[in-house]
Amino acid sequence: MLLFIQHETIYRYTHRLGRSVQIARLTPRMDAGQRTLRWSLKTPGRQLEQVDAFGNITHLITVDEPLDEIHVLADGVIETREAKGWVPTEEGGLSPLAYLATTALSTPDQAIGEFAARWTRESIASPEGLLELGDAICEAVIWEQGSTTVEHDAAQALAQGRGVCQDHAHLFLSVCRLLSLPARYVSGYFHTGEASPASHAWGEAWLGPERGWFSVDITHGTPAGERHCRLAVGRDYLDAGPVRGVRHGGGDEALHVAVSVSRSRRPRSKRKRRDWQQ
Repeated sequence: MLLFIQHETIYRYTHRLGRSVQIARLTPRMDAGQRTLRWSLKTPGRQLEQVDAFGNITHLITVDEPLDEIHVLADGVIETREAKGWVPTEEGGLSPLAYLATTALSTPDQAIGEFAARWTRESIASPEGLLELGDAICEAVIWEQGSTTVEHDAAQALAQGRGVCQDHAHLFLSVCRLLSLPARYVSGYFHTGEASPASHAWGEAWLGPERGWFSVDITHGTPAGERHCRLAVGRDYLDAGPVRGVRHGGGDEALHVAVSVSRSRRPRSKRKRRDWQQ
């Protein structure tokens, strides 16, 4: 499947920005299940491309000039194939054991422990078991747009019973790790078939060296496949989020994000834009 992807991020400031350093994970991974046909990343300032410890393509973006806004545009074409959830093990990648450690956004509390108690490691260590876990997570944390922010963790999402895809992924990680099953967070894009923003997050669990990683789109209740494009993986959102950084000056900040994932090219003017104030 060919996916035409555009991802626009604009940071606007109430005062002139003095300096900014951002890490962008906005270039699709070099995974066996997808191939980059064309990709560009346009930003102000200087770019330094690197591959991080998780195998993600990252760009260190340094802006030294005074600006009222920072405009980042990722654009390209990705060819994907139907993987039915299976992701080949990366040569020279991190040991799956690195994904057993709890993190700030996936640390279990008593409620998560009680939620996880209905399974054992053996009962979830299969595609069927992981999909069953995903279904239970969606029943416990109903998807509701805008109900959480990137700062909410798995315990908070379970407690309020509302969340978005990243909350589903963090709860998935928390349960898997509690049951001693390595699991990692995936950020990327999903072709919904509709004209809607399509940034997405899901989870993967390690099912052993003979089978490798199995990728579960918890929110949609399906294995990840040809409609998914993988940007980055990590222990949680903080390792795989599209853009993170620090700045000096600028005053208050407003973040504007517009994402389009389609089977054919669309004029940029027709994309929907969704704004979040931070």
